[in-house]
Amino acid sequence: MPASPSDVRADRADRADRADRADNVLALARLASRRGAVRDMLGWLTRRTGGPAVLVGDTGRVLAGPGGEHDPAVARPAADAAVELHRRGAPSAVLGGGEGPPVHLIALDTDPSTYLAVIGPDDPHCGMLLADAARTLALCWRLEQAERARRRIESAEEHSREAVLHLLMVGSVPAAQRIAGALRPALPAVVQMYVIECPHPRRREIARRIDREAGGAAWIVPCPVRPNHLLALVPPETTGPAAEVSDGPHPPLPASLDLLIVRLVPECRVGVSAAVALRDTPTAYEQAIHALAVARNAPERRAGFGGDVDVTVLAGPEGYLWASELLAPCLRYAPARRADPGPQELLGTLGSWLSFGGAASRHLKIHRNTLAARLRHLDELLGVEVSRSLAAQSAAWLALRLHTAPQAAAARAQAPPGPTATLDTVLGTPAAGTWARAQLRPLEQARPTAGLETVRTWLRADARLPAAAAALGISLPGARKRLTRAEDVLGRSLLTAPSAKYELWLAMRALGSL
Repeated sequence: MPASPSDVRADRADRADRADRADNVLALARLASRRGAVRDMLGWLTRRTGGPAVLVGDTGRVLAGPGGEHDPAVARPAADAAVELHRRGAPSAVLGGGEGPPVHLIALDTDPSTYLAVIGPDDPHCGMLLADAARTLALCWRLEQAERARRRIESAEEHSREAVLHLLMVGSVPAAQRIAGALRPALPAVVQMYVIECPHPRRREIARRIDREAGGAAWIVPCPVRPNHLLALVPPETTGPAAEVSDGPHPPLPASLDLLIVRLVPECRVGVSAAVALRDTPTAYEQAIHALAVARNAPERRAGFGGDVDVTVLAGPEGYLWASELLAPCLRYAPARRADPGPQELLGTLGSWLSFGGAASRHLKIHRNTLAARLRHLDELLGVEVSRSLAAQSAAWLALRLHTAPQAAAARAQAPPGPTATLDTVLGTPAAGTWARAQLRPLEQARPTAGLETVRTWLRADARLPAAAAALGISLPGARKRLTRAEDVLGRSLLTAPSAKYELWLAMRALGSL
């Protein structure tokens, strides 16, 4: 018996509905494969149904809307409806109506409960469309939530590792070890510091590769001061036999992690410190920065530190007493308000600024205006322009080194009674002369364009490159090139903080050549 016209029409409508539903499911599947799938799917549902589509939590909080945004006034009916549906414990419903628009809701398979809501839709098949969308949307929402949680955990671990490094840099070794013990790996008693210069966008990827190559034994931290630096504390026992190549006057590096890094990531440059006790991490960092200055121009793209930065060898008991007297205004300072920085915080600010300059605000996690205010305060307390004068900076740098040296307390106790020593007295000892000549000997033996006079002119200009270029009668790039050559000769960083400029200024002052 032939089908009636009404049956034919119904069959055609049913096939059209099935085809339309298949198209909708296919469109949702395509959107689900994109980055930001939830936002795009809600936008598509809004256009498809003619009413705003949002995700709402069981407390009425709107979690997501079309285009990633939502109008709170428009989304209010959906929020109220979601709270009511959760109270009823029903999986789906159409609520509202009357004076307000109807709200179609369906629960997603998530924990905690989340609802897909469409406000006042024009589509007569909205219920079926939401049922189909809910399955894909629930999966995408769970994935996005998991990704957010992963990023939060990763960020928290980065900040915790940065906190451990900060504690090591300020001498709080036991506290750093306690935190590191929970995060893993535990901090070794003896370490080498690697400073790895790499492209900033790839820093996390490179950190993961280094961690794999080190077998999880390295303590890797993105540098809080320089966005293109990675810092790694590596146990010396993870290194292998000595490399066959040598960086000129610098000692050969172990054929190990640093070589693997530059082979795996050709864009990287690596500076490596000597092996030091964990408490000497600040010294290791300075050594690695100095080595990195050499690595930038080395064909191997890596270098090991080949000098000695122990400036305490130039001071006798009078020197330690001089350092205490110079810093006494800070040490005795009593802040007027509880919120004001105390003595140790001021000395920490001074040390950070001498090492990093304006980047100290990132190191200390303070605003640059706060840093400027603290520097003005330090100028007033110390009675010299530490914020401007290289001479005052060099004296303060030496005083901080002597004040924090392990032997400082015993040396001060041995100081003979009498008038307080001056900087010239400290630098006038035979030991200081020996130390100074050793510092300057590489420059004296270098070519004139990378030699002593270039560096002396730069130091007389308070380490300001434009003023040094003008005094030398050359261009700014020419002056920078000469100082870069001096870095290679010295094996020290001059233009990048921490800089050897304070040591060189003190050495020249000790020999009366500045």
